[in-house]
Amino acid sequence: MDQLTAEDPPRIGPYRLIARLGAGGMGRVYLARSEGGRTVAVKVVQAEFAQHAEFRARFAREVTAAKRVGGSWTAAVLDTDTDAETPWVATQYIPGPDLHAVVAEQHGPLPEQSVRVMANRLALALQAIHDAGLVHRDLKPSNVLVTVDGPRVIDFGIARALDSISGDSLQTRTGMVIGSPGFMSPEQVRGLHVTPASDVFSLGSVLAYAATGRQPFGATGHGLHAQLFRVAEEEPDLDGLPEALLGLVRACLQKDPTQRPTPEQVAARTATEGADE
Repeated sequence: MDQLTAEDPPRIGPYRLIARLGAGGMGRVYLARSEGGRTVAVKVVQAEFAQHAEFRARFAREVTAAKRVGGSWTAAVLDTDTDAETPWVATQYIPGPDLHAVVAEQHGPLPEQSVRVMANRLALALQAIHDAGLVHRDLKPSNVLVTVDGPRVIDFGIARALDSISGDSLQTRTGMVIGSPGFMSPEQVRGLHVTPASDVFSLGSVLAYAATGRQPFGATGHGLHAQLFRVAEEEPDLDGLPEALLGLVRACLQKDPTQRPTPEQVAARTATEGADE
């Protein structure tokens, strides 16, 4: 969390800004407070994206659908203004570090039972997202918040809106890739039709990272194209993954989307009594 700067507006819609929570390829995220005193996270879309009418229309549809997901294992969408000069969306603020920070900066790989519980909760989150007619498209460690009540998924449905402006006009200018290379599915890499099964592949990569501290298809240190090739064509590196999780993660990381388990099946395979911690 960082202090506001002179370039930050004092308010976005009805929300008074308090601090910066982060920034990414799509825009900037602020900690804000409503007039009634509720603390929320407000994501503001980059002006570059806001100039595209097709993006605005898709973004509005995605946010409307995201409101139906609710707050079970996700950060619920509370408010939005897709007609503003710079569109924004406000979600439930959930305190807690993201999974990347927990693994890479704080504690290292998680214990087997913790990864199993995380698999169950993330599968339930994906089930709710898919039931609302959405595909996350960018499930990655930094989009998983680790809280005292369990993991929460954020930014669901937003990456799909970016697809509407990922043609030559924007692709040539920025080299933008929809999704995060180390956690994309093979069909995303190949530019094919993306279904809910794509999120299951990303889930497998996230679980492998949580359990081993490594991306299963390597980092981008040797080049983005090499990493994308590994995702599309090569087998994942699952060395160090606990034996009890190996079958599940391998199933999620099948290249053929039709061979992957559904979120419901992942949830069933990882359900354990007394696993609330």
